[in-house]
Amino acid sequence: MANRLSKIVTRTGDDGTTGLADGSRVAKDNLRIQAIGSVDELNSHLGVLLAETLPLDIRNLLLSVQNDLFDLGGALAYPAAPFNEDKLTRLDAAIAHFNADLPPLKEFILPGGTRPAALCHVARSVARRAERDLFALTRSEAAPDYALPYINRLSDLLFVLCRALNRAAEQMENFWARISPG
Repeated sequence: MANRLSKIVTRTGDDGTTGLADGSRVAKDNLRIQAIGSVDELNSHLGVLLAETLPLDIRNLLLSVQNDLFDLGGALAYPAAPFNEDKLTRLDAAIAHFNADLPPLKEFILPGGTRPAALCHVARSVARRAERDLFALTRSEAAPDYALPYINRLSDLLFVLCRALNRAAEQMENFWARISPG
């Protein structure tokens, strides 16, 4: 395999621009770059979560999601690149699988529980920001097909995984309790 990155410091971004995969340059606060950055940050949070001890099925799923997110970042950097529906279909199947054994919710859950579940909640909230950034991009430019539904569904999956991680560790969930003003 050839070297993909032979030079890390290029100084080409010192003027506040960055390059897209097609060779064009855009401002670092461009909506596309913001979306790429949020997807990259989400992938990094999943990497932190993967540093924890996790059930093997969840670990394998998250590794697959990391690859999907890398593909999505590439599709955002090179707008002609495809992002396939099969990735979304896999998320839907994973949500159904992990949600099947969870009790129904009667109240909102506070983020937390075990350390892995808490880290998963952080990743979930970053996924929501990535979704907002992707949506902002779609209001002015084309985004890859299935990108927005994928990130939306990923945040749902991460919520389900938070619950599954707590349940696997026999950790009770903390439910939101409305506090009366007084």
